[in-house]
Amino acid sequence: MIDASGTITALDGDYAIVRMDEAGCGRCHEPGGCGGNPLSQVFCSVPRTFRLLNPGNSAIGSRVTVVIAEGSVRRSAMLAYGLPLLALFLGAISGSALAAEAGAIIGSLCGLLCAWFVLRYVQRRGPLDARSQPYIRY
Repeated sequence: MIDASGTITALDGDYAIVRMDEAGCGRCHEPGGCGGNPLSQVFCSVPRTFRLLNPGNSAIGSRVTVVIAEGSVRRSAMLAYGLPLLALFLGAISGSALAAEAGAIIGSLCGLLCAWFVLRYVQRRGPLDARSQPYIRY
């Protein structure tokens, strides 16, 4: 599990808006840490906020721990980056087989378009499973 601390800054019905204390998990120098915190401080100067379910009905100003399941970041990255890249290459290869260079260009664009539609469908359908969603641990 990856966990990070935050503060509830607002409430939105059954949801809480949580402002994270630091970007990333903060395990930069520990085994299993990705070292992304220094990079996020350079590129993301604005504090990160997330809208999460608030099952404990915590009040504004409460300190909470946000938990993300271990493999969910990897699965999301593979879906967001791996799928379009795979579709690009498959479209280019199949287009190249049909109509040389022009076919490869058109095929790669069609592959990217198909990947975009798949990602939009997955986004609208919701998470792949409920365990991949971040949640507040009390």
